[in-house]
Order: sequence, then structure tokens, then C-alpha cells
Amino acid sequence: MGRFSKLLTSTELDIEAESPESLQLEREMPEQRKALSRSRIVRDETQIRKYFDPDKLCALAQTISEEGILEDLAVFEISNRPGYYQLIFGERRFRASELAGLEKVPVRVIKQPDAKRLLKLQLIENKHHEDLNPIEEVEAVLELLSAELGQPTEFVVMYLKQMDNDARRQSNNVIGQPESKSVIQILENLNIKWRSFVLNQLQLLRLPTVILDSIRSGKIEYTKALAIAKVKNENQQLQLLQDVIQENLSIREIRERVRILNQPDAPISEARDHKQKWSAVARQVGKSTIWSDPKKMKKLESLMNQVESLLNS
Repeated sequence: MGRFSKLLTSTELDIEAESPESLQLEREMPEQRKALSRSRIVRDETQIRKYFDPDKLCALAQTISEEGILEDLAVFEISNRPGYYQLIFGERRFRASELAGLEKVPVRVIKQPDAKRLLKLQLIENKHHEDLNPIEEVEAVLELLSAELGQPTEFVVMYLKQMDNDARRQSNNVIGQPESKSVIQILENLNIKWRSFVLNQLQLLRLPTVILDSIRSGKIEYTKALAIAKVKNENQQLQLLQDVIQENLSIREIRERVRILNQPDAPISEARDHKQKWSAVARQVGKSTIWSDPKKMKKLESLMNQVESLLNS
């Protein structure tokens, strides 16, 4: 059974609502391994992974053409469509197999999981392969917590923030509740620290769409995206995003540019200083005895002509 069975077993560790009898029944349930026609496999349109890099798909297709598919896809038979199977995970391999021209793919057929178990399987599998981009992972984790708590994702986001507030204030209003312990346990099983999730990953959902799209497509890391989002001016923010992508700026370089961009507009500030300085010089010239010195007055006249010419140009 190998790593696939470990995935199934790992999802059992944090499901307290199920009886030992039901878990034992699932352990005893045989799995079927077979080569299945691609035309008999139905993709999961709601699966958590949404973006697939075209270049990486082509590279995988080339490998599959040469070596075949080395790891089975996971499917279950659709109850109302005998002979057809729903893809659980292996979407990238499934897509690449089409590019490679395969008619059949190796699959492992398991019992149909419920919605919550299906989401856990997909999330664990994708995290194992590091297939999810940070946005997809955040959305998947929120969906999983939503299913676990029986509440919409909006509630989950609010609840996580309340937990963080409790931790900051060393309070026990929310964080001491059974639901909080369940949330923490689920995230730990996914190797995610809950406070880091709240303070960092969760903030990604507030980013502008253009920055989110850059993360989804793998153009920038989420840490850089969070730094870019701190630029106050929208146009400057977009320009910095392009610079980061094109120049592959480090997080330190990004933060330095953000600091400079968020300072008061330098040209405006400089112009204001020069204007004040000119007024002060004009007042000083008016009070000066320079007018009684022919040489100095001639130089001053020359400067005044230059200024007048500049103003009229």
C-alpha cells in the first residue's frame, strides 16, 4: 500500500467523531489497483488545486512518455455512473498523461470518501508534492476548517482572528473552547502553525487581485507579495510588482524600495524647500548693501537675467 495508505491513515488521526468500528471497517476495505481508460475518469471541478504551470506540465508529459506514470492516481467509482470514476488526486499527472498521448493511466480505486475526507486527502497529497501555491493552500485550509466546524469560511476567518486576539491578550475566551483545540490539531496535522497561518498566510486573501494572480502563477513568493502590498500608492505598487518579477528582487531590496516609496513625495518636498529658500534670499538681497557695489550689482544683474530667461522659457 505504501505512502498512499499512510495518507489515508493520517486523515484518521484527527477525526474524533467517527467510531473505532467505522475506522476499522475502512482499514479492512480492499483497494483495487488497475489501468483505467482516461475517458472513464471524471475530473473534480471543485478540487483545491486550480493553477497548473504549462511549462511544467509539458516537462512532466515528456517524463511520462519516457518512463510512464510512476505513482498511481486515486479515484473512486461514481455511485450513479457505474464504470466511471471520480479523480481524487493526481490531477497534474492526469493532465500530463493526455499531453503524452496515453490512453490508460494507473489508478488505485478506493471507497468514496465523504466531502470532508476528500478535502483532507487532496490537501495532504498536494502538500506532500508541494503542488499548491500559497493562495490555494489558504483557501483549502479554510474549506477544511469550515467543514470541520460546520460553519462558512467567513466565520472561520473571524474565529481564527479571535483566537489570535486571545493569544495576544493571554485570554481564554475563545482559545480555550473545544473548537479552537480542534482547529489547532487539524493545522498541526498539516504541519501548519496556527498563529503563523493567521498572521501571514491568511493576510494573502486581502491582497489586490493582480498580486494574487502573480502568486497563483508562481511568479513571486507570498512573503514578497505581502511586502509589495505595503506600498500605499496603487500605481507605485503595480510598478514595484513588475520590478520584483523582472529583476527578481530580494525581500530586503523590496522592503527598502517600499520604505522609499512610502516617504513623502521627494520632488514635491524638494520644490517646497527651494521655494522657501528663494524667498529668504530675495528678502536678504532687498536688505543688502550689494547695490552700492558696481561689480556685485553687475553679477546680480546677470543672474537675474538668467532667472528671467529661465522663467520665460
